[in-house]
Amino acid sequence: MPVLRCCAVLFDLDGVLVDSRGCIELIWRTWAGERGLDHEPFLQIAHGRRTSETLRLVAPELDPATEVARLDAMEETETRGLRAMAGALELLRRVPETRRAVVTSGSRVVATLRLTTARLPVPGVFITAEDVARGKPDPEGYLAAASRLAVSPHECTVIEDSPPGVAAGKAAGMHVIALATTHPPAALGDADIRLPALADLRVGAVDPGGLTLEY
Repeated sequence: MPVLRCCAVLFDLDGVLVDSRGCIELIWRTWAGERGLDHEPFLQIAHGRRTSETLRLVAPELDPATEVARLDAMEETETRGLRAMAGALELLRRVPETRRAVVTSGSRVVATLRLTTARLPVPGVFITAEDVARGKPDPEGYLAAASRLAVSPHECTVIEDSPPGVAAGKAAGMHVIALATTHPPAALGDADIRLPALADLRVGAVDPGGLTLEY
């Protein structure tokens, strides 16, 4: 079984720890319907990006403050379809809290709602949209997580599911494991390792110097 050794594991949230695809798509469809817009262009790029950046890329003519506020309000209450990814709780239990973080493009309120709905622990190091000036694919979020864990970026392993997230992890100088849960493997080509699902990953040895990931 191949093994990857690291000092810390940095998890994306949606599509990695929490299966939220149906919930996210429901929100974008509802919002687009209210605006008389085609939801498909938004869904094609929304996964892994902050809401404001999706709007900027697809519909720059809209008022971003108004539309982000509406979408945020929907995300802060919608829980239909949310559930933990297979293997998520077991993996989190095996990685010491001092060696893991969650880095998400969502707001802290929404990310916390999704974790608690999925019955997963809220991490001690939790980087959300409010904590960064630039979202994925910029590496700012992952570098901030490494700094808070007091671990060098090259000693971190990122687990992601979207092209912007993979790009962010690689730009941070980290190893990236990509899960083909929301995008086909071909779209995740810059990742160091590609796996079908989180359940294909195991934590092996854990010691004071770090841990091993088996896949």
